[in-house]
Amino acid sequence: MAKQVAQGRAKSIPKDLLMEWYRQMVLIRKFEQACSEQYQLGKIGGFLHLYIGQEAVAVGSIAARGELDHVITAYRDHAHALAVGSDPNALMAELFGKATGISKGRGGSMHLADVDRRYWGGYAVVGGHIPLATGIAMGEQYRETDGAVLCYMGDGSTNIGYFHESLNLASVWDLPVLWIVENNQYGMGTAVNRASAGTMLEKAKAYGLKGKQVDGMSVCDVYLASKDALNQIRKGKGPQFLELITYRYEGHSMGDPLRYRTKEEVAKWREDDPLGVLERRLIEVEKVSQEELDTIDDHIDEVIAESIKFADDSPLPAFDTLFDNIFAED
Repeated sequence: MAKQVAQGRAKSIPKDLLMEWYRQMVLIRKFEQACSEQYQLGKIGGFLHLYIGQEAVAVGSIAARGELDHVITAYRDHAHALAVGSDPNALMAELFGKATGISKGRGGSMHLADVDRRYWGGYAVVGGHIPLATGIAMGEQYRETDGAVLCYMGDGSTNIGYFHESLNLASVWDLPVLWIVENNQYGMGTAVNRASAGTMLEKAKAYGLKGKQVDGMSVCDVYLASKDALNQIRKGKGPQFLELITYRYEGHSMGDPLRYRTKEEVAKWREDDPLGVLERRLIEVEKVSQEELDTIDDHIDEVIAESIKFADDSPLPAFDTLFDNIFAED
């Protein structure tokens, strides 16, 4: 019955919103594919964690946020930056380590941030950002605003102290934070059922949190669940918890040989590719033509090409700026 209600609500989502989500998801997919290519060309250094396969999570949940809401995530952070509306040129330049990057070339792939959009970035230390989300939520509560925090993490983060301490305090203090676990089935190369004694929902319920498991391959399901959870937070119902079941098609990072899973497993998950699911809805239900979708794809190709050119043409940070941004200005 609950599933039928959810499907009915999904049908009411307007076509123009679905088209915008399609555009965002295509942008994320093509941006990530371009990042992979540029990494192999040696233009992107360090670690690179791709989001291919998980696009519906970032797009659907961020579409539900309010004007005052914050977003914070871990090191697989390119998609969230694009979903909040950050400039693809500045993001690609950051990946290239250029001065025009969104973090001025200081952060690279794992440390994207966009203050103007309340996007507090990616963090390289597993779970290191979770206590920060608690602090940001406490600040919003203190100021008595309607702002909430969307805090994303991988399933592997739920086994460390940061997770448990943060959820406990958020629950004790009724903080306005939405915990979102992107369960992509693996923590690095270890399957979740080999590393976690309990489920994500069981861990959340231990701290009195209301939790829900959602199909993370459906942007509509993610959006509706996120909107419901944020509404509960704004009604004073305390922090909320979502486990979004998704899958990453690529490895943990670019150096991952993917020996720990079968081709059959990946192929099975690709049957529910979030872009394919949304494309079928647009064509079969919303009667969007393939030509309309192709036009969006072609435009995104131009956006990606422009971002690479911008990054290539941008200067490296000057040596005399080495010690800038260490201390806050008065």
